[in-house]
Amino acid sequence: MNTKVMGIVNVTPDSFSDGGQFYRPEQAIARARNMIDEGADMIDLGGESTRPGATPLDWREEWQRLEPVLKSLAGKVGVPLSIDTYHPETAERAVACGADIINCVYAEPIARMAEICAKGGASLVMPAKCFDKMSVSGQLDGIRLYLDPMIGFGTTREEDLELLRGIPGLAKKGPVLVGASRKRIVKKLTGEKVTGKNLGGNLGIAVWCAMNGASVVRVHDVRETVQALKVVSALI
Repeated sequence: MNTKVMGIVNVTPDSFSDGGQFYRPEQAIARARNMIDEGADMIDLGGESTRPGATPLDWREEWQRLEPVLKSLAGKVGVPLSIDTYHPETAERAVACGADIINCVYAEPIARMAEICAKGGASLVMPAKCFDKMSVSGQLDGIRLYLDPMIGFGTTREEDLELLRGIPGLAKKGPVLVGASRKRIVKKLTGEKVTGKNLGGNLGIAVWCAMNGASVVRVHDVRETVQALKVVSALI
């Protein structure tokens, strides 16, 4: 098992899990560095919350949040840096600034994101549902891809469970990146109602994904996830 751990840094005031904690550039930079010290193999920087009901952000404001953080980290931390965005304008600037990965959670801009990544030599995280059609058309040729089953994006508990159960099959198509950390499915499965008390549930999903073919798990709790995966790896 060689599953990588991607640490999440939300440079936002309103994310559902840690909104405002790392909003200032110096806070986000410190958080990224701490996650790397804890064992993160890559860092995902996001400037806009994708929580349900969040107000859409103009790309200019998004890039204003991300630029100082990316510039302070790019080429200096020894791990790939990902930018979580659905704005091609942000993606283009991020790749030029040293981002290694573009993480796009929406289907509509994927074709343009693929062009940006191909031109700049960056990898692309894309919704898995877009893969078959785009791969046939040749739009993804030469791009390092990660397929995201999209847990928690307008899905029910049962649909999320089916997406998770489908990871072994999806992994046959390409590297799979799963971002289920602190999402609604964890609370529904554990029954825990107290915010921040779902670590065990988050680790359970991360370990299951790793054991079933996920190449990357995208998480908030890096140290604990790294430890859990090390233990499981030693036992299988």
